[in-house]
Amino acid sequence: MSRISTPFDVPTDVEDRATMVRDQLRDAIVDRRLSPGTKLNEAEVGSLFDVSRTVVRAALQALAFEGLVKTERNRGAFVANPTPEEARQVFASRRLIEPGLALAAAERITPNEIASFRERLEIESGLLHQRGPTARRAEIHASGDFHLLMAEVAGNAILLRFMEELVARSSLVIALYGRSGASSCGHGDHAEILAALERGDGEQAARLLLVHIDHIEADLDLRATANLPLRDALAAGKTPA
Repeated sequence: MSRISTPFDVPTDVEDRATMVRDQLRDAIVDRRLSPGTKLNEAEVGSLFDVSRTVVRAALQALAFEGLVKTERNRGAFVANPTPEEARQVFASRRLIEPGLALAAAERITPNEIASFRERLEIESGLLHQRGPTARRAEIHASGDFHLLMAEVAGNAILLRFMEELVARSSLVIALYGRSGASSCGHGDHAEILAALERGDGEQAARLLLVHIDHIEADLDLRATANLPLRDALAAGKTPA
């Protein structure tokens, strides 16, 4: 079995090689080239990338931490397969946590943090009219960054860790089942939330966040999609050298 060629030099350091494998697997998952439930065989992945099982295992562990891969004892690793009920639980959890973060953030936000939010909104705005899987991945990432910044501004390290997991799981659900990814509607929601935070109106920001989460859920399409074999899914996203 020949390995997948990459558009850059394959790093020699174990950590760097694991990061490279993780990134390409993540892209295949987010692009829906690897469907939920696809088995990620360590030997096959190692052969495709010409890396050891130790490297593959580190990459899969990193993806499992992000909620994109599920590992099962004596069975191996699989692309996470969130059920509709699990997806609802993710967003229900966000409805419980994020309004409180908005209230705290509105009390603590500084001019520098407002500037950071505006930078993120500019990035989102620049992505709105772009098309293709790369732009879609960037949209989802930028949208998640907005919510994580709000959690950072709120100043609760424990809730920030919860939000990191919830945003990762939300991103998986959006990538797998979202009709449009982070849409212009979502960008408009973010701008309104930021305006409320800047005014110090935490209650309004909290209300807008709940509406925003409703918008995200309304964009989900939970119908089944066709799956590709691991080799084909990775090769389909390969950029020519």
